[in-house]
Amino acid sequence: MPPRSDEPRRDATGSRRGSSRASGGRGTDRTAEPGVGGISDARAYTPRGRTIREGAARADREERTGRPEQRRTPRSTRSGDPFRPALQVLDGGRTGATRAGRRDATGGRAGVVRTVTPRAPREPFDDEPPAAPRRRATPRRPDRAAVRRPSRKPRRPPKLADPGRRLRLGTVLTLALFATIGIRLVYLQAVETPAYAGGGVADRTRTVTLPAPRGAIYDRDGAELAHSVEARYVYADPTQIKDPQATAKALSPLLGIPASELAGRMAPRKRPDGVWSQFEYLARGVEIERARRIMDLKLPGINTHRDERREVPGGDLAANLIGFTSEDMNGLEGLEARYDDLLHGEDGKRVYEVGLGDLAAPIPGGYSRTTPPKPGSSLQLTIDRDLQFKVQRILSEAMAQSKGSTGAAVVIEVATGEVLAQASHPTYNAAKPLPSDPADREDAATSFVVDPGSVHKAITFGAALQEGVITPDTTLPIANSIKKGDTWFSDTHPANGRRMTLPGMMAYSSNVGTIEIAEKLGRERLIDYQRRFGLGQATGVGMPGEATGRLLPADEWSESSHGSVPIGHSVDATPLQMAAAYAAIANNGTYVQPHLIKEVIGPDGKRTPGKAPVTRSVLSPENAAALRTILEAVTTVDGATGTAAAIPGYRVAGKTGTGWRLVDGEKQPGEVASFIGMAPAEQPRYVIAVFAHTPAGGGGDIAAPAFREMMQFTLHHYRVPPSAAGKAPKFTVYPR
Repeated sequence: MPPRSDEPRRDATGSRRGSSRASGGRGTDRTAEPGVGGISDARAYTPRGRTIREGAARADREERTGRPEQRRTPRSTRSGDPFRPALQVLDGGRTGATRAGRRDATGGRAGVVRTVTPRAPREPFDDEPPAAPRRRATPRRPDRAAVRRPSRKPRRPPKLADPGRRLRLGTVLTLALFATIGIRLVYLQAVETPAYAGGGVADRTRTVTLPAPRGAIYDRDGAELAHSVEARYVYADPTQIKDPQATAKALSPLLGIPASELAGRMAPRKRPDGVWSQFEYLARGVEIERARRIMDLKLPGINTHRDERREVPGGDLAANLIGFTSEDMNGLEGLEARYDDLLHGEDGKRVYEVGLGDLAAPIPGGYSRTTPPKPGSSLQLTIDRDLQFKVQRILSEAMAQSKGSTGAAVVIEVATGEVLAQASHPTYNAAKPLPSDPADREDAATSFVVDPGSVHKAITFGAALQEGVITPDTTLPIANSIKKGDTWFSDTHPANGRRMTLPGMMAYSSNVGTIEIAEKLGRERLIDYQRRFGLGQATGVGMPGEATGRLLPADEWSESSHGSVPIGHSVDATPLQMAAAYAAIANNGTYVQPHLIKEVIGPDGKRTPGKAPVTRSVLSPENAAALRTILEAVTTVDGATGTAAAIPGYRVAGKTGTGWRLVDGEKQPGEVASFIGMAPAEQPRYVIAVFAHTPAGGGGDIAAPAFREMMQFTLHHYRVPPSAAGKAPKFTVYPR
């Protein structure tokens, strides 16, 4: 067995020779030729092995010593690193020297000197260039102490793959994946089912509005003034229409709408939520028979459904009171707008599931939900349809004869304050309100603001009687004119300074006499009675946009106001306000708020009385009766201003007036003639006020005659017997 490469060898002399790793220093124990031993020692450890010359030298040494020389290969080192010799060469042989020195220090082994036979010079070839001069060997560095380096731990062999571990890991991942999918499925099926189901239903459902029947408007006897009738609306599904132009052309004659407009409504469009619209109105309130003819055409994407249409049987009858609605049954003007919430009710709807394409029809057994509509309540007015028609016709004829621009007439039942008729001129057809002038749709009785003029004198006289400033028998010397401030006020019937009775002053509408009475009454008390009679504030009759009028505050009075206010100037009022003031005189001095709503009829037929009117005492019954008697002189005294208002067989009390129309506080051209009266005067049942604005003048020819016709019809209509006392008393104008 060959000896280990790291055991000492014995040379020819019998002494031990250690390996180069056991030498204590670099070159101190070597006996080879200078410069050769180090090279042969290094080459002994190169991976490339020895050269041919080294092999020959080794054979020679073995022949001389008689025993084979032990070979050292790179793999014979303890570390087992095949590249360790190469690293030793690069390191200058320090590693081997260090290890040899370490062994000497520990084991006492002597260094072993290796001898290498010098290599014979090689004969150069003929064509080989001469060799470059050999570099001079650098001086050898001094020996340095051996440095102990930490030994490297041998590398562990890589672990081989474990198939069982891989199988377990794959199984866990697979089970986790299936568990996640299962949990998600359970969540979708149990938790989010309503949301996903609802989203799916929304894509295939249709919603149809079920209009709530709008409440009707009746007169005091239950006659319909406005009501809704069943009709049909025509709608289109743009997603189903293949040829919009041809479809529009076929529908245009039946709907009365231009084909271009219909085609525009049928054009496909997206809703705000990004979904294509499947419902577009084409027409509302279509008659049932006409809708049936449309369905007979079997046009793709065209259908009809239940609708309602507002009908006003009287056309223009009380149109300015009733107002009108839109196609959607929303009140726009008049009582329809004022009580829209009550009349409209609550629409219902039907949501149902349909198929797609050619199967766009309700799916049997599919999703379907219906919310029934709640019908609106109805209104029963205080208006008498027959009386309204007559009053309206008389006013329109009178205004047409005098070319009047605006007129108003109001009939009030004295005891209750109910408005029996309220007419306006001009008017319009509420059944077909558009197109019409907005001014024609106004209710003149509540929006027509006027400077009332002499009809205001009854308020001044009533306040003076109530305050005791005058008595029914008072007489005063009346001049032809009186000056207040810088303004002269004159009478149309000069008294020339003679004494006049109160009936005479009223009959001839004496401005001077009224101003003198107001001087005795005082400014503050006159303003107080104006408010008591209802001026300066809306009556609350029930009409939207009612004007309040305006009273001149005491701090705004000028010197001339002491003359103008008592005779009805510098005062803003509406015809209804003045009619309510005269109704207080007729009602024994008790003011009753005028109103139009008699009852509210619920969908179930339950009747609820309207809001109770406001009442207050203004005059005592005695003073109210005395004032009514004074007012009778206007229609009975020869040459009085209101003889045209007298009615045969009935005692009539009232007053004429001439004022101005005010628009935004500005006086308009022309004059406003008025007459407000009551009958029978001994126990009045009704008060009628007529106002007429005539830009060209001549209003006096309208008011009193129109009043007479209206009052005469009213008394006959309600079968009021003639005055029991016969003719009115004889009045003295100028007492002796």
